Amino acid sequence: MNTPEANPEPNKPHRLPPVAIILGALFFLGLMGLMLYGVSRSDRPDRDSLPSALIGKPAPAFSLPVLHDPSVHVTDKQLRGAPYVLNVWGSWCPTCRDEHPILTRFAETKRVRMIGYNWKDEPSEALRWLEQLGNPYMVVLADQEGRTALDWGIAAAPETFLVDGAGIVRWKYSGAITQQVMDEQLIPALEKVEAASGGHTGAPDLGKLQ
Repeated sequence: MNTPEANPEPNKPHRLPPVAIILGALFFLGLMGLMLYGVSRSDRPDRDSLPSALIGKPAPAFSLPVLHDPSVHVTDKQLRGAPYVLNVWGSWCPTCRDEHPILTRFAETKRVRMIGYNWKDEPSEALRWLEQLGNPYMVVLADQEGRTALDWGIAAAPETFLVDGAGIVRWKYSGAITQQVMDEQLIPALEKVEAASGGHTGAPDLGKLQ
């Protein structure tokens, strides 16, 4: 006679080891900390500030046509001799329009040369944009294909670089220049460059290229 088989013991629920629980809790707390840090910085003017591999290194070599006269090319060597601010913009860029009045006011001080870098733009649209909003630049370089921008690590517009008289990149900002960024970052960086050069600002006059 067959006898009924004994019922096996019910499966006991598997419990995570204490170490796994602790690691999971630490991971969660770390993730929450990163989120809170991001939120705390979301309203800071330097939230778009990104480090650049070019800082402290020579500006990439280039030869680019002038927007207002493509038959004329300007090279990086021609710009040496005094600091300059290189501002990357495009007529298709809404944020570039936001920063334009601030750059214009700064250019009016004539403290440093402002070089425009028109990136991936139609020349006619770029010229119309400058005609409407004003041209704060000593000269505007045109990189319609965007090839030279790769050497600068340009990923979006606007971006702004400060290059010293020896052709060394000293500062970079990704995003629209606000007055606070101007006062707290660009101008202090320029002061350091001026101090290092003994206040020398002599440089070739490129204004005739406009």
